[in-house]
Amino acid sequence: MSDLHVLATLRFSDDLLRLIQAVSPRIRLSQQTCRDAAEVATALAEHPHTEVLYSLHLPAESLSLARHLRWLQLHSAGADHLLDHPIMQSGLFVTTTSGIHATPIAEYVLASILAHRWQVARWTRCQRGHEWPSGRWSVFARTELRGSTVGIVGYGSIGREVARLANAFGMRVLATARSGRSLDRGYILPGTGDRDGAIPEHLFSPAELHEMLAQCDYVVLALPLTPTTTHLIGEAELQAMRPGAYLVNIARGPIVDEAALAQAMREGRIAGAGLDVFEVEPLPPDSPLWDMDNVLISPHIAGHSPLYNERAATLFAENLRRYLAGEPLLNLVDKRAGY
Repeated sequence: MSDLHVLATLRFSDDLLRLIQAVSPRIRLSQQTCRDAAEVATALAEHPHTEVLYSLHLPAESLSLARHLRWLQLHSAGADHLLDHPIMQSGLFVTTTSGIHATPIAEYVLASILAHRWQVARWTRCQRGHEWPSGRWSVFARTELRGSTVGIVGYGSIGREVARLANAFGMRVLATARSGRSLDRGYILPGTGDRDGAIPEHLFSPAELHEMLAQCDYVVLALPLTPTTTHLIGEAELQAMRPGAYLVNIARGPIVDEAALAQAMREGRIAGAGLDVFEVEPLPPDSPLWDMDNVLISPHIAGHSPLYNERAATLFAENLRRYLAGEPLLNLVDKRAGY
């Protein structure tokens, strides 16, 4: 049988390269670390027989540089950066690392919710000011998480792990999903998530988003960025939310209309937001979000984990096994939907 030429443009450790290579003796694995699309183009020119490419970036001319290319495994959970790329109009497979981020991002979501509920920012201000606030019981009074309602917009691998953790806190879980209550058929870390879609009390269709938002104390955005989800959360959606609601965005920045969000928080129409992603990154210094006391900002780090590469390589190895066996690939991008 013929060799399978695989090119990895992310720096995997020797142990992880051995894990990938061990899938089959047919694999001819090359690694060339690339920081951008131009460097990936150079690597493809140097490896013209590449059939499988593991990469984050993809040059526009990739299909002409790698005429044997059949499959792109992305190093990211989203494929939104490729929506206008020729590969999305081709017959090539595109897969993502969706699922490997579920644990750290779900932990981030709960950390943000807890920080808001317990007013951790106010704790730290009091500590720095050596202040023991008078009336502390009322100052820090908030509804417990137990019995409160979280609405998860997008019930994929991250949303399902958020649901599992929220359920453990005794929260009522609602969610939106395109396909209704169904099995999670993507990559799942053992012991995580909600494979059967059993946790939410109710699953809403995208058209019923406002109905769900009106019931939520916390709203978590965990859906991909596509033309239909750009500014999904705008003026009308913020109006639909409860005045005490807290919004967490760990998806993509353009899903939220930031100007509308800032105005809603100035007017007290929602209680606050925890934001890891933004319409423009880095977040511009003149953004009003920086100076809002009811906003928690982090620099797009929710998905980071020391185990990221290990989980990514494990997923890639399983997909390589499936590719060689002619089995369906995990996390295959639906090019019409954009994710």
